[in-house]
Amino acid sequence: MIDIHAQLRSAQDSSADVRRLTADQKSTLLYSIADEVLNDADLIIEINSTEVENARRNSMEESALDRLALDHQRIKSMVQATKQVADLDEVVGEVLDSFTGASGIQIKKVRVPLGVVAVIYENRPNVTMDSAAIALKSSNAVVLRGSSSALQTNKAIVAAIHRALDVQNLARSAVTFIQDSTRDGAKELMQARGLIDVLIPRGGESLINAIYEDAKVPYIIDGAGNCHVYVDKDADLDMAEKIVLNSKIQRPSVCNSAESLVVHRDVAKEFIERISKAFSKKNVAMVGDSCSVDFGAGNITLGTESDFGQEFLDLKISIAVVETLDGAINHVNKYSTGHSESIITDNPDSASRFMNEVTSAVVMHNTSTRFTDGERFGFGAEIGISTQKLHARGPMALRELTTYQYRVHSDGATV
Repeated sequence: MIDIHAQLRSAQDSSADVRRLTADQKSTLLYSIADEVLNDADLIIEINSTEVENARRNSMEESALDRLALDHQRIKSMVQATKQVADLDEVVGEVLDSFTGASGIQIKKVRVPLGVVAVIYENRPNVTMDSAAIALKSSNAVVLRGSSSALQTNKAIVAAIHRALDVQNLARSAVTFIQDSTRDGAKELMQARGLIDVLIPRGGESLINAIYEDAKVPYIIDGAGNCHVYVDKDADLDMAEKIVLNSKIQRPSVCNSAESLVVHRDVAKEFIERISKAFSKKNVAMVGDSCSVDFGAGNITLGTESDFGQEFLDLKISIAVVETLDGAINHVNKYSTGHSESIITDNPDSASRFMNEVTSAVVMHNTSTRFTDGERFGFGAEIGISTQKLHARGPMALRELTTYQYRVHSDGATV
């Protein structure tokens, strides 16, 4: 039997040691982790290939297989992201505010780590390394619990991380890996009040629902990405086609790919006919409202209400026609999951209204939704993309894994 609570208590003990690390020590540690994982790349890929084949035999969907699979390029990207995190400026200890209070007391608001960060995730073994790097750089211990489909791959990555911790004389529990991949194990993690400071789930609808139903620890939802691209009546249609195609097909299995296309009626006939032909050449399935079906040159099938709120994570997209900018904003806010939305327009007033009134975590102008990413935002990597409104929104990196503390100094002030 795996004693999850004992593992969590060890992680909590280790968090004090991680908190004491200097900025240079943390950077050195992350470079060591990057080197150890790179040294084990062939072994990790060999183990991962076996798990991918097992998942394929068990009829895992192609989009999930893509998230599960590692190759040399993906490991190289993981290593590079870890080094980028290592090179980022120190955030712990940053003075957020400083002022004088009653009786002349000096008050500073200082950024401090959360303590123990837990991550539950499905398929994506790159999350193992990204989460460890971001947590350690922000002076937190981390608890990792992946899915059974990637168990051996995750174990291999964690083994390399643990060797780096050994070199730096840090307890391996600073990066704790929970091998229990059962639902009961996940529930135990979700309910470990007092041992976990924040829980970040990275997975599908069933995992998120389990968090809502069972979690007793604080959590930040890394939610679904029904991302929209809205092509306005004042859009450059050449630019719009380029952005829509990139948003959808560059990597359709990830949460920042576009799942929904919204088009202003004034350009709908021309643009939808054009984009539907381009999508057909890329084997993208299209569902839409009656207007888009009429304009789609026979390439679009009539969708259902649920299609417009769906995260497909595949070569599939919903298409809707709206009469006005107001209609586009209302459509996006109705069906969005709060992730990322983009407006394509040459009208700055329309862009401003869209960005002011759409309520998602990330809003964009003339930009592919694929840019919602920790590395592309300059964060080095991310531990998730928050679709909620409290504490953290959008790509979560170092600052999102911290809180603050008031530090008060005086010359003996009393009340």
